[in-house]
Amino acid sequence: MESRGISVSDVLHVLAFGEQIEQYPDDTPFSSALMLARVRERPLHVVAARDAPNDVTYVVTAYEPDSNEWDPEFKRRRAP
Repeated sequence: MESRGISVSDVLHVLAFGEQIEQYPDDTPFSSALMLARVRERPLHVVAARDAPNDVTYVVTAYEPDSNEWDPEFKRRRAP
């Protein structure tokens, strides 16, 4: 995250206020989801997995989506 200029507070903002745009129910050991939010006008994606019984969220990755790979709203992947 540091090399991408993404802070812990940025990730927390995405997790708290972001929109879930994809689900990965088959991920293990916990299902995960892709979240999107804008932080200071910058779109950010965060993939996180939730261990609900233990009340723990694991951040898998966080990145700024590439406009060549995502639609203008960064909600849908572009066709290859």
